[in-house]
Amino acid sequence: MGARFAVTGGRESWARTIMTAVGVGLGVALLLFAASAPNAYSLRDDRGAARSTYDTVPNTEVAAGPDTLRVADANTTFRSEDIEGKVLAPDGNHPPRPPGVDRVPAPGEMWVSPALKKLLADNELLRERLPYRVVGTIADSGLSGPADLRYYAGVDGAAFRNDAGYRIDHWGTPPSTKELNPGILLVVIIGCVVLLLPVLIFIATAARFGGERRDRRLAALRLVGADSRMTRRVAAGESLVGSLLGLLTGGALFLGLRELASTVVLDDISFFASDIRPSVPLMLLIALVVPSSAVLVTLAALRGIAIEPLGVVRNAKPRRRRLWWRLLLPVLGIGLLVPLAGGYGATSRSSDLEGYQAAAGAVLLLIGLTAMLPWLVEAVVERFSKGPVPWQLATRRLQLSSGTAARAVSGITVAVAGAIALQMLFASVQSNETKSTGQDPGRAQMGASVRVDNGAQANAAFAKYRATKGVRQVLGTTSGSVGEAHPNKKVDGEAPVETVTVGDCATLREMANLSRCSDGDVFVATSNAYPADEPSFLKPGVQVNLRLDKDGYPVTKNPRLWTVPRSAKTVTTKPDAAGFESPGVLATPGALDVSRLTDPTAQVLLRLDPKVPDAIEYARNTSAALSPTTDSYTLVSTSKSNQFTMLRKGLFIGATATLVLIGASMIVSMLEQLRDRKRLLSVLVAFGTRRATLSWSVLWQTAVPVILGLALSTAGGLALGTMLLKMVNGPWAVDWSSLTLMNGVGAGVILLVTLVSLPPLWRMMRPEGLRTE
Repeated sequence: MGARFAVTGGRESWARTIMTAVGVGLGVALLLFAASAPNAYSLRDDRGAARSTYDTVPNTEVAAGPDTLRVADANTTFRSEDIEGKVLAPDGNHPPRPPGVDRVPAPGEMWVSPALKKLLADNELLRERLPYRVVGTIADSGLSGPADLRYYAGVDGAAFRNDAGYRIDHWGTPPSTKELNPGILLVVIIGCVVLLLPVLIFIATAARFGGERRDRRLAALRLVGADSRMTRRVAAGESLVGSLLGLLTGGALFLGLRELASTVVLDDISFFASDIRPSVPLMLLIALVVPSSAVLVTLAALRGIAIEPLGVVRNAKPRRRRLWWRLLLPVLGIGLLVPLAGGYGATSRSSDLEGYQAAAGAVLLLIGLTAMLPWLVEAVVERFSKGPVPWQLATRRLQLSSGTAARAVSGITVAVAGAIALQMLFASVQSNETKSTGQDPGRAQMGASVRVDNGAQANAAFAKYRATKGVRQVLGTTSGSVGEAHPNKKVDGEAPVETVTVGDCATLREMANLSRCSDGDVFVATSNAYPADEPSFLKPGVQVNLRLDKDGYPVTKNPRLWTVPRSAKTVTTKPDAAGFESPGVLATPGALDVSRLTDPTAQVLLRLDPKVPDAIEYARNTSAALSPTTDSYTLVSTSKSNQFTMLRKGLFIGATATLVLIGASMIVSMLEQLRDRKRLLSVLVAFGTRRATLSWSVLWQTAVPVILGLALSTAGGLALGTMLLKMVNGPWAVDWSSLTLMNGVGAGVILLVTLVSLPPLWRMMRPEGLRTE
């Protein structure tokens, strides 16, 4: 009978059932996406591992053969977009081909991902950097996601000079199984609680849509002979139909939105639509829990209502809500978190149990906030009496149904409280996971390591950088190893070697504390930060051997000798803009010809002109023109771990989806309340109430519960955040700007709900609404 009421009761019943189905469907869709996240990330990681080339043969060099391939990384960045690339040169006729391509590209050819192909078509500057002919696109099996920017280019053997790159005989490595550290694991646990709990609360709220009209129908059933148990079963059947339709609606929304997933990119992360599929156990759990929770919530709501043949006792003055059991929930939550203070993750054996305990404590604390919100709203609004007409209309409505208003904003209360706590924990973990690189972007903005065969190539590379558009200054050094002229001892079986670095005075001043410098000067530099294990043989007036063999030993036959001038001054090194120190001999070009160095290495630091757009892109083009394997990089002062970066991106994606759901849930709730008050609005209009008056009343009716909810969530979030920081021994700190932003989001939700509610409100403000069939 309840099922028939839900679908055969005319337009009113269908409207109520559709509102419930839409509300439950929104929550189910987000739950399905959450259930798909582990599978989606796993498939993405598997494809990334399948195309990896590192550690394919641990501790072993692959010998050249007909089925081997020489590989070198050729990654680059274009306007903040990271592009992963590899240059390939086969050793034989049967090289292993990368996943997603039909063949290894020949020299001058390139396979690209669809996203990179589009980026190349729109940017001539990038086409200059990757001048290969596109012969095909990489299939999905060779990409992490549809937004991947990736290419494989064929080159000749010259690109692998000076031991550039490595050799492989197959593609793919086992997926990474690195465990998360305790701090990051706690962020993951609390993040899941914070993101999913509002969804479950909203599903429970949606199951109670149309509660007042339902209770009046049940009173009519009592009048024709139904007992109280039968009315509860009827109400349960009606809620069950709405929740089942919500399951179908959520599944349809999930399938529809999943197709749009390939077009959405958040923080460089994207997924193929085929990746987003929930695991069967989680899907069955959702299909079981959602209808069950709808029935349980309905039965629980009817326990406090006496439905009699002549009406519903709820129309009388309601009994005041009790506070003691509402306070008991957060106290129990804190009780679960207190034993973990200072010892979370200390032992791996208890990590799983501690994770469940932390999750249970956070859930109890957040649910306790939700339970306290109706009491708080009731306690505050019952003291409202005087004020303008819109204010009185809003407060009187809240006084009559404060529970409905509190349920509508319970989701945002939990979300903001959890977000505050998560932000406090996140800031603590971020400080531990963020490392200083030692680089100084104020002194130079870009660096590069150029592979050269001799000093002439190094000087030519520096000249190309100087001629590059947007480059103000080039700080270039050419360095090589030197040994003793007449070695008479070995340390651990090796003859001691030192480093000699050649650069102009401006560059050397960036590397050492020099009082005076002119071309022709030589300095012996020592480092206080990195003391040598053995005394250095470098001293003014000593003779050194510039010629070393391929293993780094000084050549005794036909040595290439050079004498450090006796006038050389001893100086101390200092970190350059890239954070490196270079102890050894520092020489100017006039003192030592770089062509005499054996196997030199060229390093360059660039100072760019901020007034030139794309100055860094021009410099990257120069690096790629010198060699596709040139290691060029931008200087940054800090870096974050990969685990932390991936976690931040994942939480950002989940928070975005949760905020969208919260906004949609409040809109649906407000529309359901307006539909339930259609007759009352018509009566107010018949008495001459103005449209502006009712519009302001809707604003205040939304604002008061949200403001109270935000105040409660701020206090609860600070309490939960404090407990979490004690668990990881983190310093107590609050990012007040983020807290203000979260409360600003709540204010934005108020405005959004009000604006969306105005058109249906105006349509309902007609005297025709008093008609009754």
